[in-house]
Amino acid sequence: QVQLVESGGGLVQSGGSLKLSCVASGFTFRRWTMRWYRQGPGKEREFVAGVTGVHNTNYTDFARGRFIISRDNTKNTAWLQMNNLKPEDTAVYYCNAMQFFGQGTQVTVQG
Repeated sequence: QVQLVESGGGLVQSGGSLKLSCVASGFTFRRWTMRWYRQGPGKEREFVAGVTGVHNTNYTDFARGRFIISRDNTKNTAWLQMNNLKPEDTAVYYCNAMQFFGQGTQVTVQG
């Protein structure tokens, strides 16, 4: 079955950086676009960034220029490098492939 396991979240000061990881299994990783979503306190889940199997990327406005999505098809892993973090980036971050989501990893940014 499809499994997506996120890690790398934590508590960071405003302006700091974190790198989230997503290890995937149960499907042909290289064929599918990998995405990151997030859900802040009291908010809807929202798209953050995506990377296709051939490494084309797209970002939502708040992520562009601060976040970098990447993947390694030999490791079945996707990453989200987050720089210059702001308190409004506080959220649970989820990895997504197809209709599947991981359990999420908490990111808390203190201002």
